[in-house]
Amino acid sequence: MTITVTDILSILRKLVDISLVWMIFYLILKNIKNNVKLSLLFKGVAFVIILKLVSDWLGLTTIGLLLEYIIQWGPIALIVIFQPEIRTILEQLGRTQLLGRHKVLTVDEREHMVYELVNAVDYLRKERIGALIVIERDISLGNYIDKAKKLYADLSSDLLIAIFYEGNPLHDGGVIIQGDRITCAGAVFPTSNSPKLNRRLGTRHRAALGLAEETDAICIVVSEETGRISIALKGELLYNLTLDDVRMMLIDELRPKQDVDFDEDEIDEEEIYEENI
Repeated sequence: MTITVTDILSILRKLVDISLVWMIFYLILKNIKNNVKLSLLFKGVAFVIILKLVSDWLGLTTIGLLLEYIIQWGPIALIVIFQPEIRTILEQLGRTQLLGRHKVLTVDEREHMVYELVNAVDYLRKERIGALIVIERDISLGNYIDKAKKLYADLSSDLLIAIFYEGNPLHDGGVIIQGDRITCAGAVFPTSNSPKLNRRLGTRHRAALGLAEETDAICIVVSEETGRISIALKGELLYNLTLDDVRMMLIDELRPKQDVDFDEDEIDEEEIYEENI
């Protein structure tokens, strides 16, 4: 059997076709995982489909007919009801950085970043100054940066404290950090409507959780009323954290994904941080 150039090109086209389909599914599922509302929607759709298959297998005519109507007209209802969430995930697909974080920080840069953030948060909590600090990761926050006040300044605790000082016109918004630089201030984020959120928590906490539900960003909140520190991450709000909790979480979450294994003679980042305090 002779394989011609046409056969090879046909095989390559099929491989490319299949690869593109899997890449699209991967990107969609990845963004659904980072969006709490859409992940719940995805689970609900999967449950309905499985229930329909089971009803057909068991011969349950009535429930099967009802599920058939739901499957037939459900997509239209979902598009109408979840239009904001669907639009968000489509925007994220366009903004997601295929090669991961736009800048992989070195150990020294991460240590410096954590040191400055913890120092700023410590001062802000003691002085009861409200703050919302957001650290961008794989999902781009360009849409929020475009509408905020651009800074593009080196990260420092003094600058963060100055931004959130009550007399500063930008203190009500959030700060977005890309890499080890403060990109903008005065950013406005979507607020969460989660019923699990304590009603006593204010707009900053709701905005932090709202962003964490839609992206993989790390959102640090300092309460103006209580001085307590919270972090919104992966669709959850961790409330009333200590400085050590914040430091440990930042060190762990800012570590590059490919750093799974560590060499025996590599210096631990936590030890570097503690030595510099």
